[in-house]
Amino acid sequence: MLIESFLDYLSLERNYSERTIENYRVDLEQFRDFFREEDCTLEWEVIDVDIVRRWIVYLMETGRKASSVNRKLSALRSFYKFLLRRDVVKINPMSKVQGPKMGKPLPYFVKEADMNRLLDEVDFGEGFEACRDKMIIETFYTTGVRLSELVGIDDRDVDFTANRLKVTGKRNKQRYIPFGEELRRSLLEYMDIRNNQFCLRLTDALFINSRGGRISKATVSELVKRSLSKVVSMNKRSPHVLRHSFATSMLNNHAELNVVKELLGHASLAATQIYTHTTFEELKEVYKLAHPRA
Repeated sequence: MLIESFLDYLSLERNYSERTIENYRVDLEQFRDFFREEDCTLEWEVIDVDIVRRWIVYLMETGRKASSVNRKLSALRSFYKFLLRRDVVKINPMSKVQGPKMGKPLPYFVKEADMNRLLDEVDFGEGFEACRDKMIIETFYTTGVRLSELVGIDDRDVDFTANRLKVTGKRNKQRYIPFGEELRRSLLEYMDIRNNQFCLRLTDALFINSRGGRISKATVSELVKRSLSKVVSMNKRSPHVLRHSFATSMLNNHAELNVVKELLGHASLAATQIYTHTTFEELKEVYKLAHPRA
């Protein structure tokens, strides 16, 4: 009867939707079934915080996600506030209950096999723009730079003697990123094609648009989305996905966290640790070899 009175209150006084009311019904009935299985003499009026916590443990152990558990606890909190206002209970057992912390979503990344297919097998076409588009994808994947950092790179920032790239990150903080021989050859080839087509460039930018000016973030984002759609079907296809792919690959192949932190230009390890939430063993199923373009 208490559940029905509460649901009537939600419907008639709070104007909750039928779907929300039905979800509340299911959540409350599940909790009632749980505590009565624990002790068939228990009633809503005598439930304490320990019983609620045992229910949380039970839900988590049976595979419920934190978001699902917190939704159920929200229903229970609303129910006990209702019971307090009706003087059915004197103490709210939910006042000292904390739900499980919501985990941050794991970053999207492209599998190594898909990146190899994109860079080694997919035909980008002929001419300057095709070469540039492929070069941009390769630079993102092998250096882990941000979108803003990539469009800000000038020719003078590429050191072919030391095989390193200077980028300007957040708060104008500069850092150097090493690159391998494969990227070195690709960059030289791209710059040769670019310089032949644009004898008089409007900018010192490494990556330029079809008119000879510095390429825009919007253009880069669109070409990345278009290129990734050739090898993956996931909804998120952005430059940041390629940055995630770089970091994930590096860590999975035993790069130290501090090293990846410096390469990515993170201010603290906390930002880099998101990539460790998926275990190395799980990632090894995806990444069998060391980073293919280091």
